[in-house]
Amino acid sequence: MRLTLLSTLLFAGTALSAIPAHAAGELNLICAADVVICEQMKGDFEKAHDIKVNMVRMSSGEAYAKIRAEARNPKTDLWWAGTGDPHLQAASENLTQEYKSPMLDQLTDWAKSQAESAGYKTVGVYAGALGWGYNTEIFKTKGYKEPKCWADLLAPELKGEIQIANPNSSGTAYTALASLVQIMGEDKAFDYLKKLNTNISQYTKSGSAPVKAAARGETALGIVFMHDAVAQTAEGFPVKSVAPCEGTGYEIGSMSIVKGAKNMENAKIWYDWSLKPEVQSRMKDAKSFQLPSNKKAEIPKEAPRFEDIKLINYDFKTYGEPAKRKALLERWDKEVGAVAN
Repeated sequence: MRLTLLSTLLFAGTALSAIPAHAAGELNLICAADVVICEQMKGDFEKAHDIKVNMVRMSSGEAYAKIRAEARNPKTDLWWAGTGDPHLQAASENLTQEYKSPMLDQLTDWAKSQAESAGYKTVGVYAGALGWGYNTEIFKTKGYKEPKCWADLLAPELKGEIQIANPNSSGTAYTALASLVQIMGEDKAFDYLKKLNTNISQYTKSGSAPVKAAARGETALGIVFMHDAVAQTAEGFPVKSVAPCEGTGYEIGSMSIVKGAKNMENAKIWYDWSLKPEVQSRMKDAKSFQLPSNKKAEIPKEAPRFEDIKLINYDFKTYGEPAKRKALLERWDKEVGAVAN
C-alpha cells in the first residue's frame, strides 16, 4: 500500500515537474518605440500576466527586415510599435497574422482604417505628425532664423547643422521621404533631398536619435516625429518643435502578430492588453506623447494635436506597398545616400 502510494506521488511529482514554472509561458517581442516606453510596457505587462517577455528593441526598418529574414522559422511572436508603413509591407507579404481584437470597436477611425487596409494583419496603436525639433540656445547663439517650413531647412547657414535618420533603417525617415514625395512630387522631392544633404551632418539609424542629439547640443536640429521633440522639451532640454508650413505626413504606429508565431495565444493577450485605455494612458508616464488609438485613453496635454497641424492626406496603402517602398529607397540610396557627407 505504502509502495503504491509512494509510486503515485513520485509519478505526480514527475508530471508536475514537466510543467514550466511559468505555466503561461513566454512572449518574444520586438518593440520599435523608444526604449523607455518599451521597458515600461514590458514591466507593466509582466506584472499583470504570468508571461515572461523576451524583448528586443529595434527601429521599424530593422524589425521588418528581421521578421522577413525569419519568415520560414519565426523567432518573433509580436511586433509592437514603429511606423505603420513597414507593418503594412509585412502584411502585404503575408509575414503577419490576421487578428480581429475584441478591442477594435474602442479604437479611433484612423486606427481601425489601418487594420482594415491590411486585412486585419496590423492595427494602429498611436499616431504622430512629422516635423522637427531644434535647439533654441544654439539657434540664438548662432543667430539662426527659426525654420518654419521645409524650404527653410535649405538655408546655407544650416550647413552641417541638421540630422535625420536613414530611411532604410528608420520608419521615421521613410515617412519623411514618402511625405515629401507626396507634397512636392517625386522628382522635386529628390531635388530637395539632394540640396538638404548639404546641411545634413549625420543620417542616424534610429528615428528619434536626431532630436536627442539636438537636445544635447550635438546638432542644431533633428527631423523627427513631433512627439519625440516634445519628449525632449518635457525632459527640460531647450528644444522647440515645429510643424512645417507646407504640410506634413504622419505615422500610425502599429502592431502586428507574426505569422507562425510560436506563442500565438500570448501574442493575442499582449495585443488586446495594449489596446486598453488604461494601458495607453500610461504611455505619457514614459514621456511618450503620441496620440493614443483607444478613444477612451487619456491624451497627454503635451501631445501635438492633429487639428493644430497642416496634415497631408498621407497615402498609407501606396507607400506601404513593397514595390513602392523598394523603388523609393533604391532611388534614395543612389541619389542621396551615395553622396552623403
